[in-house]
Amino acid sequence: MHIVDGALSSEVVVAGAVFAVAGIGYGLRKIDIDAMPRVAMMSAVFFVASLIHVPVGPSSAHLIVNGLAGLMLGWAVFPAIFIGLLLQAVFFGFGGITVLGVNTINIALPAVLMWWLVSPFLTRAEGKSILLAGFVAGSGAIALSSIMVGLSLAASGQEFVPTAKLVVMSHIPVMVVEGILTAAAVHLVKKVRPVMLAPVGSLRNAA
Repeated sequence: MHIVDGALSSEVVVAGAVFAVAGIGYGLRKIDIDAMPRVAMMSAVFFVASLIHVPVGPSSAHLIVNGLAGLMLGWAVFPAIFIGLLLQAVFFGFGGITVLGVNTINIALPAVLMWWLVSPFLTRAEGKSILLAGFVAGSGAIALSSIMVGLSLAASGQEFVPTAKLVVMSHIPVMVVEGILTAAAVHLVKKVRPVMLAPVGSLRNAA
């Protein structure tokens, strides 16, 4: 899912950086001091989960947990994902510095979209409906992220189109795994501490 330095055109890199800065800035405005531990926790979960990866051309296939992160953080998922990506690039050379913006957008934006779509339903869900909501958020976020990675590569040159298709196909098993993991995690959180699931709006007064 992480795109490496040098794979994208300058236009795609600049566009990704601009949109990522906007998302990070908006996400930071949605966080108060009490919610910082939750943001840090999900950033750490993303950091660890996505380190184990299988290279797929100039990208990779791995767990991301962005669906779960979106449900727990809302817009605050942008700074959480950015911090995780930055640390991975600096300490492990995973991804890259110049593509931080694009990688942030490709992972965080689907998380926000799944939160926006699923969170209102999740607040009223009970029993198996909770599992269904979690599965949709987890698998849906991976599906959207893989498509966005593919589009980022395809927009950078026709030579990347076969790789873009491979990235999407290679993440189909990941969609299923992430859906199951997110469903289980959301079901547990909903039972023991439902306040951890971000309300529609912001993290303010929700920690």
